[in-house]
Amino acid sequence: MTATSVRKITQLTVLVLLLLFVYVLEFRLGVLRVLFPLQRELIYQRVTLPTLVVQHMQMVTISSMAATVVGLLIGVAVTRRAGRDFLPPARDLSSFAQTFPPAAVLALAFPVLGFGFRPTVAALFVFGLLPVINNTISGIESVDSRIVEASVGQGMTPSQVLFRTELPLSARVIVAGIRTSVIINIGTATIGSTIGAGGLGTVIIAGLVRNNTAFVLTGAITAAGIALAVDWVFERIEKLFYDPRERVST
Repeated sequence: MTATSVRKITQLTVLVLLLLFVYVLEFRLGVLRVLFPLQRELIYQRVTLPTLVVQHMQMVTISSMAATVVGLLIGVAVTRRAGRDFLPPARDLSSFAQTFPPAAVLALAFPVLGFGFRPTVAALFVFGLLPVINNTISGIESVDSRIVEASVGQGMTPSQVLFRTELPLSARVIVAGIRTSVIINIGTATIGSTIGAGGLGTVIIAGLVRNNTAFVLTGAITAAGIALAVDWVFERIEKLFYDPRERVST
């Protein structure tokens, strides 16, 4: 059995176990009983785990899509001739935004946006921008200038050069940035429960308040499993695009 086959079997096994843990109550209860035989309360009763997963992924999906669109637009804009003067400020601002603690962003957002879903999405959006912007810039700048010159020489307009040459050749790097952004948001979204946004942070916070390790582990295992599954999906997507590190020797 090859290493690739073993890896695929491992990934499939983890995904099946995650689905069983989330959607089959008896399976989850059995696992938690083995791990915490002395814990009296093992299952969080107020909201079902599948509902928390849906809430969590709604926040991640909306914020990540917004960060991807805005990050791509900014990355493309500052790599054009007209916007190149804004390239250093764009990188500095995105890096500065990343230094803000998630709780601080929430504290600044909820007086304007209220409690719950919207301020959490806003905080995740801010945190998801940096990888997308940086990888978009890096990917486009890594495209061989001779290829760009050849495209111009064939009579392509600037927009055609962007969409037919630069973006296709930098797609793998850009997808890697989106991948990082989404994975960060899956973990960071747990803080949304502190202001009533729901998600997997709800059961984690409940476990911390009640000193219930089973609750904490339930939320942590589920969030980690989702992050692994999403990471594997993006890994396969990346392989669909051209790798600029690959060179054909002649």
